[in-house]
Amino acid sequence: MTDHLAGSPLPDWTAPARPGADPIEGHYVVLEPLNAEAHAGDLFQAFSAADDTLWQFMAHGPFHSAAVFHRWVKDATARSDMVYHALRDTATGHPGGVAAFMRITPEHGVIEIGSITLAPQMQRSPAATEAFALMIGWAFDAGYRRVEWKCDARNTSSRRAAQRLGFSYEGTFRQHMVIKGRNRDTAWFAVTDQDWPALREAYGAWLRPGNFDAEGRQIERLSDMTSLVRVASDPTL
Repeated sequence: MTDHLAGSPLPDWTAPARPGADPIEGHYVVLEPLNAEAHAGDLFQAFSAADDTLWQFMAHGPFHSAAVFHRWVKDATARSDMVYHALRDTATGHPGGVAAFMRITPEHGVIEIGSITLAPQMQRSPAATEAFALMIGWAFDAGYRRVEWKCDARNTSSRRAAQRLGFSYEGTFRQHMVIKGRNRDTAWFAVTDQDWPALREAYGAWLRPGNFDAEGRQIERLSDMTSLVRVASDPTL
């Protein structure tokens, strides 16, 4: 009998579980379920080292008082549609960033990494890169088929980060959202489970201690290691 259904069959695929509350541990960073009592104070102090542009493309912030930030953390962690993590730097013992699993759609095997905020001391660090690698790895190991990364189309730092990590640019959704009373065009990036074996190898090679000199500077660039994985370029970069 002829199969008239569209798309390739997936006879062995089953929907994965949603992210849980267990920490995800790496060498440079530990991802801990975000908790207001455990993390809000340290995170507020870390974020206070940056100016308000840190929150330029975020739907929340800036935060000018510890109490307001504490309330935001409590509200964020109460959401059922997002799973937030604090990124604790193992070298300092302090959290220096936040990231979330969001738009979690197990029935299609799709999950997004977003709501990312990194304090100045964690930006462009091995800990930050490892945090994203751990989240991507968790998703594919759990059985997800696709991991997405989306950002304001004007956010060149986020776009570069996505491509450095091996995400492929898939286009821009014009007039996609209204954020803080302003239009947002959204750039979409993704990696699939077919990309994961090569990306896992690239992440492991980049994160090995021998890839950093005595001052902690990278010797080989991650973007060079992931360039063959990306299947589409971002024409705006």
